[in-house]
Formats: sequence, C-alpha cells, structure tokens
Amino acid sequence: MLGRFLELSVHAGDIRASVEFLERLGFSHCVTNDIWSHPYGVLTDGRITFGLHQYAFASPSLTFVCEQLAQQLARIEAAGARLEFRRTGEDVFNEVGFRDPTGHMVTLLEARTYSPADRSRDETSLCGDFIEYSLPARDFAAARRTWEAFGFVALEDDGGEAAYRRLSLTSDHLDLALHDPRFFPRPLLVFAGSDPAARRARLAALGVVFDDSPPAGLDPATDALFESPDGLAILLRAA
Repeated sequence: MLGRFLELSVHAGDIRASVEFLERLGFSHCVTNDIWSHPYGVLTDGRITFGLHQYAFASPSLTFVCEQLAQQLARIEAAGARLEFRRTGEDVFNEVGFRDPTGHMVTLLEARTYSPADRSRDETSLCGDFIEYSLPARDFAAARRTWEAFGFVALEDDGGEAAYRRLSLTSDHLDLALHDPRFFPRPLLVFAGSDPAARRARLAALGVVFDDSPPAGLDPATDALFESPDGLAILLRAA
C-alpha cells in the first residue's frame, strides 16, 4: 500500500562526514536528481539505502515511493495513517508524512529522487548483511495491526521471556521488526555476518567506536553496537 521502499531518510548536519563514514563501511553512491534544493547524497549496500539530507526534518524517516500519491491518500488514511504533513498539487513535488504507532516518521513521495546503484544485494558492506530495521514499540499489537494494514507480514514474536524480544515484519523490499524500548529506546539498523571478532576488528581499524555497554540480552562475544555521525544506532549480530 505504501509503495516501494526508497530510503531511510536521515538529517545530516555535516553531510560530508556522513558520506565519508558510509564510504568507509563499504557503501556505494547512487546518482541523485534535482528534486531537492538542499544538499543530498544517497549511499547503499544493495539492501538498505541511506538518503542523507542537509535539511532539518523529523529524522530518521522510512521513505517510500507511492505512484499517484494524491489519489492514494484516502486509501492510506483509511488504513490508519494520520497525516502530519501534506504537500500535494499539480505544481509541487507531492509528498506526505505520518507517524506509525511507535512514533516513527514515514514519508511517501510521488517519484524516485535518485537512480539505483549498479550493486548486487550479495555485495555486502563491512557491517555484513542488512537484516532489518527494528523499531522500539511499547504496544506490539497496535504496531503490528498498522504495518500489516500497509502490506507487511508478521512472522514471529519470540515472546516476553528473552531480554531481546522482537517481532519480525517482512515485505518485498524492506524487513522491519519491533523490539521492547526497555531493551533499546531507539530504532536499530541490524546487520548479521560471520566471524564477528574479525568484522569488529576491521571496523575498529577504520575508526568505528563501539558502545562499551551494549543492551542487556546481547552477547558481547558476538554482538556489537555503534552509532553513525548522525546518531543512527547500528547493531551487528552473528549470522
């Protein structure tokens, strides 16, 4: 219903530092068009794409391309979206935004803002394979209902016993998850890969600083947490 996932849109106060950081992690550039007047860069690993915007907005935002956006709004609102902003009309680039039940911003655009990179999904970054974007949710049921109404499919809830309780939500182009905010209060970009020690050593050699006190429930032998210059939390797990 939301269309095709485009990017995780991020406010980059220092876009050059943000670009250089993702380049070090092994992400590739996409060619942007002239839709936005502010500085804008896009980098991808073939599975997750970051749109870096030197522009203040509710960041980060899950951004989708929804064709014929203005005509689709009634259907999207009927599924539970309560619009926070709306810019539509024949003389503007159509975009709308709303927050999901977890409070996370979701943005819908009428068209792409960059050309896809010539990069295979199997060509992973130094972080490993992107697995999911996990949202902190106090009410799993409410968030699940909304995302299922938008076309995502809930796969599993691993229960309340584990410290890292999570519910997976899958779609054709992006996998989401829900986690308890007591585990971690912010969204998590989750990657998985083999040989966690070697992966962490490679990243540390590139200047990545890891959290000395990862959330309870993670295994420090295999799991690691760090932040991007823009405050994105990145969780590395063993495959």
